[in-house]
Amino acid sequence: MTPAALVAEGWGWRHAGRAGWAVRGLDLRIEPGERVLLLGASGAGKSTLLRALAGVLGDDEGDQEGRLSIDGGDPRRARGRAGLVLQAPDANTVLERVGDDVAFGCENLAVPAERIAGRVAAALHAVGLTVPLDRSTSALSGGQQQRLAIAGVLAMEPGAVLLDEPTANLDPGGVVEVRDAVLAATAGATLVVVEHRVAVWQHHVDRVVVLQPGGGVLADGSPERVLGALGASLGAAGVWVPGPPPRPPRPAAVEGALLLEAVDLAAGRGGSAVGGAVDLRLCAGGALAVLGPNGAGKSTLALTLAGLLPPVAGDVVAAPALARGLKASPVRWRSRDLLSRIGCVFQQPEHQFLAPTVRQELAVGPRATRAPDVDEAVDAMLDRLRLAALADANPFTLSGGEQRRLSVATALATAPQVLVVDEPTFGQDAITWGALVDLFRGLLDAGTAVAAVTHDEDFAAALGAERLVLAAA
Repeated sequence: MTPAALVAEGWGWRHAGRAGWAVRGLDLRIEPGERVLLLGASGAGKSTLLRALAGVLGDDEGDQEGRLSIDGGDPRRARGRAGLVLQAPDANTVLERVGDDVAFGCENLAVPAERIAGRVAAALHAVGLTVPLDRSTSALSGGQQQRLAIAGVLAMEPGAVLLDEPTANLDPGGVVEVRDAVLAATAGATLVVVEHRVAVWQHHVDRVVVLQPGGGVLADGSPERVLGALGASLGAAGVWVPGPPPRPPRPAAVEGALLLEAVDLAAGRGGSAVGGAVDLRLCAGGALAVLGPNGAGKSTLALTLAGLLPPVAGDVVAAPALARGLKASPVRWRSRDLLSRIGCVFQQPEHQFLAPTVRQELAVGPRATRAPDVDEAVDAMLDRLRLAALADANPFTLSGGEQRRLSVATALATAPQVLVVDEPTFGQDAITWGALVDLFRGLLDAGTAVAAVTHDEDFAAALGAERLVLAAA
């Protein structure tokens, strides 16, 4: 398929239910075959632009101005010209089995049946997803779902490939592997990548475009010019630029009382363990970073520590300082009991949203625990995590980075003694990343225990976290 041309002329988009424009006054032309790294602060409209270019923004989702085109026509009528990988891995999954899911796009484009099997096999091999074709897509880890989504787009062989944070949920080895696979498989196609890991892509793209929040283009040019000459000003605006870690490591802290302990714990689902048994201790003021390759069981371990999944073997034991009169096994506690003891942030933030507005979402936990001064506490959390301007927005209309900050805020709203978080820095710009680090450091200093599943080594270092590395399953 020939490469596609992507053009925005005075284009803008405002999500339904939100006062401000996500993007406005955007003039941009991406030539056929160009490889572009699209940057911008959290909420600058990067994901919105990709969805619009892919033709998947509906008229009922918001208001549009100006014109957006692919090969001169409306993206919504350019079937198959653009392939999009969404920011949330599971949002890309359509069918129950891996092979069927990768074949889905090809089938919708009426690719001859005799050619689909070869495309599916080649795409899965390219992204390194070595699982049986009949493996359930719901059984994949977040990183494996990310590979699956990219494979589905590569199999379509579109003229434009649009990738929204394609390596965010991948382990460090997988980042380079998948990047190289994407570059090889999209040779000749137009490529637009939204990514906070700038160093991963900067030497492999022709151009860097930086969006101005609520406006047009902040910077546009070669990687050397934009990330070099303009690097300091972009960094001040929240754009990730290559350089030293934005926060120095946290000094080793003196940990307090034991709160939660895992003893010979095997975590899994449906009675089947993922990986080997582990022993760990979470003490007041202590941080633990859970690391390891995709599919090693990190998220499953987190859910088990949080009392949301029963152990396959071994035990999760709450110390008296945490149990406060309840049984020692958190999985036997009621939801209300968990709220003030163990907070949990899921890998996919939208999985934990319950209310129609950001403000109401933040109030769910405190109201359930009958906390005093709920409104004041919600206002403080909105300000602290830069969500005040979005207080009346629907959580599902937020950007990925904004959703992540909201999910962290909802877990903190009930002041739990233990906080279990899965990829807490996903989708953050440099400024909001620093705000989250400062927030977690403050929690640790106040005596909260934090267990974080993460691929973000800078985040683990900034918290002074002990490391638990899980082996590949």
